[in-house]
Amino acid sequence: MIAELHDRPVIVFGCGNLLFGDDGFGPSVIERLNKEYALPPCAFAADVGTSAGDLLFDFLLSPVKPTHLFIVDAMFQEGRAPGELFETHTENLARKEAADFSLHQFPSVNLLQELQDPGGVTVRILAVQIGSIPEEVRPGLSREVNGAVDAACQWLLREIHATEA
Repeated sequence: MIAELHDRPVIVFGCGNLLFGDDGFGPSVIERLNKEYALPPCAFAADVGTSAGDLLFDFLLSPVKPTHLFIVDAMFQEGRAPGELFETHTENLARKEAADFSLHQFPSVNLLQELQDPGGVTVRILAVQIGSIPEEVRPGLSREVNGAVDAACQWLLREIHATEA
């Protein structure tokens, strides 16, 4: 996986924990994307679970960076319906969210901003509105969030192909 991360100009990270309900959206999207869709040769998609921060730090230190980085994650945003897909940007994240991005520990908003601003990497975040995150281990997405997985794959493919233009 490490070679592909530094070998491809377009990287997709699926963030989240499959053991905690809708928090597993990012990894679920990556699994479906890699199994049922054809990524163009310029792109690599990885389930990074809850370890995105380490990989982003590696990118920050590396002389070779992707041109585009897509983050797929689950989050809560007031006024949205469960399963609703939306794009958000690092500068739109509230201070509280910036400290522990999303619902799992992803203390990486500052790293994303560093990659984007001085680093020249285009960073895009595709999120789904959570339906539920259990307090204890309970794998499986809610019906609404599961219904958004294919739409997320299609959005990613469309946007990845747009980077080639």
